[in-house]
Amino acid sequence: MDISIHGDGIKISDGLDQYTRARVDKLDRYLPNIAHVGVELAIIRTHRGADIAIAQITVQHARGAILRAEEKLDIENRDTIRYAINKAVDKLHRQIDRFKSKRKSKAQKVRDKYRATLAELDAAEDVPEYAMTTADEAAAATEILRRKLVELIPMNEAEAIEQLELLDHNFYMFMNADSTQVNVLYRRDNGGYGILAPQ
Repeated sequence: MDISIHGDGIKISDGLDQYTRARVDKLDRYLPNIAHVGVELAIIRTHRGADIAIAQITVQHARGAILRAEEKLDIENRDTIRYAINKAVDKLHRQIDRFKSKRKSKAQKVRDKYRATLAELDAAEDVPEYAMTTADEAAAATEILRRKLVELIPMNEAEAIEQLELLDHNFYMFMNADSTQVNVLYRRDNGGYGILAPQ
């Protein structure tokens, strides 16, 4: 299992690196054939209130499924980032349970196909909301803050719904295998899903 750890606003010391790898390495016991685990650790300095520690863990299974967990905590002491890592790993354990149960039930009906890529996951990420000044909010409202390239692999709508649920996002962009068009699947506020498709 390949593990990469990156820091933003935080120095990844040898101790923190070893701690993170020890926690993440155990995921392989619950979900064999993990191809890659990406860990992003960040400290966000805020002008108002406590600074924020963020641990985001992305797991890519050998079959292509992607699981992601993120934990944000107000910094109380130097161990807060470790608590955030622990909580993110706990969230991943719950997602792995959901992933395995979906695979079992789906295997009885149709063959599983997980085709999301890390690039698609990055494109579906929410932009973190942190304390901003009024000037920052005005500038952010009129400029593009993030632009990502997405590799689109054909999948049907049921597979797109499954990937949306695994990622726990509100929307998911995919190549519809039936129409060969780019579609956006989204979660409706009043329940269910909707699809945006070009005319």
